[in-house]
Order: sequence, then structure tokens, then C-alpha cells
Amino acid sequence: MSKGAALIVGAGDATGGAIAKAFAREGLTACVTRRARNLDSLSALVSEIEAEGGQARAFGVDAREEDATIALVDQIESEVGPLEVCVFNIGANVRFGITDTTARVYHKVWEMAAYSGFLAGREAARVMKPRGRGTILFTGATAGVRGREGFSAFAGAKHALRALAQSMARELGPQGIHVAHVVIDGAIDSQFIRENLPDADERRARDGLLIPDEIAKNYVWLHRQHRSAWTQELDLRPWNETW
Repeated sequence: MSKGAALIVGAGDATGGAIAKAFAREGLTACVTRRARNLDSLSALVSEIEAEGGQARAFGVDAREEDATIALVDQIESEVGPLEVCVFNIGANVRFGITDTTARVYHKVWEMAAYSGFLAGREAARVMKPRGRGTILFTGATAGVRGREGFSAFAGAKHALRALAQSMARELGPQGIHVAHVVIDGAIDSQFIRENLPDADERRARDGLLIPDEIAKNYVWLHRQHRSAWTQELDLRPWNETW
């Protein structure tokens, strides 16, 4: 029997998928989302979770749309069970020089990596507060801690997401809701990295890439933490990453 729902906003073939599988193994129904036009890509993930004996459902939702996000959380609460965990995992990593960064690019990145995080976090808090329990986790990045050349849009959005997580943690912690921000500092072992990083195979052989399943274990650990010792921010990076 499902112990409730874990919503993963932005579930792909790497980190998001691994997080969904990890929470499904905990007995939660993994509710995974992507935009409607990419919904078919989630079918394999749902099948993998079910093959392991877990429960999962896929939803085609544009996380930037307020009404759609509200409806999603309401649907999960009515059809799946109480929302126990919400993970916001949309990246939106792009690189442009400042004079090449158009208003459209900047606004779109902010919508994806910051505004949609606000919507997901707010709606999760809405249903968790009356129960006095729940976990809300935000996937951050190095760009949320420090900016660098070429990443003005991404860094701005991720800084905003980090500030959101801090504000929510201070407000919701005393109400029994654990909010944490996870700084992913380093390249993740994913199809994109394998195709675009020339030394990806060498790094992976030396444990120099972040492994999605290992990342996911930390998300489950954050959810399991006793409230006497909650973590608000957690850095994850390979052992040999320069920082």
C-alpha cells in the first residue's frame, strides 16, 4: 500500500528519475511530471518503478503555469494520497555572454528555475501545513551560490531559488515542514554529460561524476531526518571536484 505521494517536478533520465525511484522504494507513489509534449518520455520511468514493485504516475504539466500546478497538487491529494514529499528538480542551465542574453532567454530561465519552484513549493506547503508534516526539497546548483561568466540568467534564477528555500525553511520549519536546498556542485553522470564532456568516461571510472542514484539517496535521507537535526542546505560534489 502506498504511504502517500512524492511529487518530483522535472523528472528526467538522470537525477529526477533516480529520485523518483528512490522514493518509490520507500513506499511512496512517485508522481513524476514533465511538460505534456514530453509525457511519453516518462512512460519508461513509470514502467521501471512498477517493475521494481513500486507505484508511480506520470503527469503532463507545465510547471510554469499556476493553475496547472494548483490542479496537479489537488489531483494528487484526491487520487493518490497525501503529499508527503515535493522535489523541485528543474535545471534550465544555459550559457550566454551578457550581451548575448536576450530578455526572452533571461525571463524563460527565471520562469523555469525560479518561478516554477515557487509555485511547486507554495502548493506543496498549502496541503502540508494543515497536517503539520512534509518535506520540500529544491535542487540547486553551484550557480545558486556564486555567479560566473556566461551564466547571468542561470545564476540569477538559481540564486532566487536558494533564497526561496531559505525563506520557506524559516517559515515552515516551526510548522513541522522540512525544507531543504541541495547544491549540486559538479557534472552529473547523464546522457547529456556523456555526449558533451570529452573525458566523461574517464571521470566516471574515477568516481569523478555525480551518480544520480547516489544523489537520490541523500534526498531520501533528508526526508527521513529527525526534526531535532534538520539540514537546510546540503552540498553534493565528487570527491575530486575543485571548489
